[in-house]
Formats: sequence, structure tokens, C-alpha cells
Amino acid sequence: MSLVAEAFVSQIAAAEPWPENATLYQQLKGEQILLSDNAASLAVQAFLQMCNLPIKVVCRANAEYMSPSGKVPFIHVGNQVVSELGPIVQFVKAKGHSLSDGLDEVQKAEMKAYMELVNNMLLTAELYLQWCDEATVGEITHARYGSPYPWPLNHILAYQKQWEVKRKMKAIGWGKKTLDQVLEDVDQCCQALSQRLGTQPYFFNKQTSSTTLIELVREYILALLLILWWKCSPFLLL
Repeated sequence: MSLVAEAFVSQIAAAEPWPENATLYQQLKGEQILLSDNAASLAVQAFLQMCNLPIKVVCRANAEYMSPSGKVPFIHVGNQVVSELGPIVQFVKAKGHSLSDGLDEVQKAEMKAYMELVNNMLLTAELYLQWCDEATVGEITHARYGSPYPWPLNHILAYQKQWEVKRKMKAIGWGKKTLDQVLEDVDQCCQALSQRLGTQPYFFNKQTSSTTLIELVREYILALLLILWWKCSPFLLL
């Protein structure tokens, strides 16, 4: 999000209190939503809960196409629609709710850097496993992604999404990576997070200040483990 966009969102958000009918949108939970999107949704829900902000979760088959960024989850608060964890955190902060008030400026910058690391590495690895690993694509991803739609639309939308993800992977240099190389990148990311945590119970001074990063790491790692668990036990369905 650009500085101008952030300033505009902050100004609009600060003008109105958090409503009781705020809504979070995601794909259908039982049969459609993929693990990466489910992880992102759970991280947002946990963040809002820690901020004591009420949110109603609504599952829609076309949630991805309703989102202003094409990504889920997104929230509908008053007249505002905001998608993805980072912009949602900034939007909530503009309304006077923050979990990082106990951090100094250096720690806040460090928190942002680690959240970017998690998003850029763990989320990208999940997308790779879901859309570039042929076994996972054939057995899970295509079937779940297209499940709400009739034939042949279910196949068309799934292949279109796969093409988009593969194009993104190629653009960031992941197009020719092997599964072993992706898992090595994930391991390096986890080691960096482990070194930052050290022997402390939290990444930063206290639990509330670390919650956003903790939830993001937990949900993305859980999603990765579930995908890898399925690959080791392909006879078990997620």
C-alpha cells in the first residue's frame, strides 16, 4: 500500500467507530478454501479478536472475486472494504486499536520486516506447493478450488488460477525451483524466526505486541505442515 493510500485509509477509518456488523469474507470453509487462504483468514480473525473488535465471518464461493485486491480475506467495515492482513492491521490501527503500542520504533520496524519475511517466504511456499506441485494440484487444489462451480467452469477457473500463480512464481524467480529447494527456503525462514525468538516466550517484549506475527507464523506453518503431511500420506484426504 502506498503512503498516499495509507494516509487516505487512515483518515477515513479514524472518522468512524468500529461497527457491530463488521464482516470478514472468505471462501467456503468446508470444501473450497485452500490452506493458504484459510491461514490468512485465521490470522486476521485472531488479530481482530485480540483487539476486542467484533467480526462476523461470511463464507462465499466468489469471495476472491469480491475482494478489491483479488485476495482473501477481506473485511467490510462501514463503507470501507479492506483486504489482506497488512492493510487490515493499518486500517484497524487508524481506528485507535493496535497491538504494537508497547514497541519502540526500531522494534516496530523489525516486526514489519519479519512479517514481510513470513509473507514473502512461507506464503509463497504454500502457493508453490498448492499450484506448482503436480501431485498436490491433481489430488487437492483443482478439486477444492473449483468445487462450487459446474463443469466446465470449475476446470477453467482452476487452470486460470494455476496459470496466474505460475506466472507470479516465474516473475519472482521461483519458476524453476524444485520442491527440495522450496523446502530449504522454508527451513532458512524458520531458522531466522527461531534465532529471533531465542529463549524468549515471545518475539518481542510481551504477548500482545507479538500477537500479529505469532498468528501469521503459526497459521502459515500449520498450513505447510498439513500439505506436506498429505504428500507423505496421499491416501488421506484433507
